Amino acid sequence: MRIIENSKIWFSISSLIILAGLVSLICWGLNWGIDFKGGSLVEYQVKNLKFEEIKDIISSTISDATISKTKKDSILIKSSTLEKKPFEELKRKLKEKNAKVEEIRFETVGPAISKILIRKAIWALLLVSFFIILYIAWAFRSVPKGISSWKMGFSAIIALVHDVLVVIGLFSILGHFSNIEIDSYFITALLTIIGFSVYDTIVVFDRIRENLKYSNQPFPSLVNKSIMQVITRSLNTSFTTLLVLFALFLFGISTIKYFALALIIGFIAGTYSSIFIASPILVIWSSKK
Repeated sequence: MRIIENSKIWFSISSLIILAGLVSLICWGLNWGIDFKGGSLVEYQVKNLKFEEIKDIISSTISDATISKTKKDSILIKSSTLEKKPFEELKRKLKEKNAKVEEIRFETVGPAISKILIRKAIWALLLVSFFIILYIAWAFRSVPKGISSWKMGFSAIIALVHDVLVVIGLFSILGHFSNIEIDSYFITALLTIIGFSVYDTIVVFDRIRENLKYSNQPFPSLVNKSIMQVITRSLNTSFTTLLVLFALFLFGISTIKYFALALIIGFIAGTYSSIFIASPILVIWSSKK
């Protein structure tokens, strides 16, 4: 495979995906969950009533409620309401229809806490990126033949930003068309994706460093050779991880379903970027003196 020679193709594919996500972010933004915008989340187990009847009762009691059905046949209600009184009223109306109602969970998040969570999430992502640059620059400080370790660090960060933008962009699209919300699990998924992406990129860069010690090939050819030496390992590692994540997404509980989806998208993007984005960027950057 001529990965380095065809770098324009890989950049074009990534650019189209990221551009679609950015357009979605500008037009529709992200569908924030109650973790970030404040509100209540309630889960009821309701028996003896059809789902459509339950939805009508909920909608007439709580005007801004988002209603969904979980795999356990329980009803998940999200709204901006912070008081429990409307939900007590809802339970009373359901029982008037001879329904058996069991409250599984009730969670509330205030707007002030939501702003703190957003701020902390942004700082966490920025600090992680900063320390990754420092770590890679230090770890690859002995790279031979004048290849800058700082360029390696920034190439890894560009690949990392690529993965984050792909995930955020696709979740913006899914949020608009499928009402998928961004919650604290999503931030956890992003931090996990960042770690995986950097690990995969370091594997490639480490092979490049080793080959630089013993080869006099032109740098682009050497990088292409290094990628081909580790590509099978990268794909196998990603494939086995994705099998587990797909199992979580398909058969896991509703609270971690979209956490698993974010990881699936991120791990695919991370595998792609470590091979087709980070290394070509390093070659292009290193060729400019």
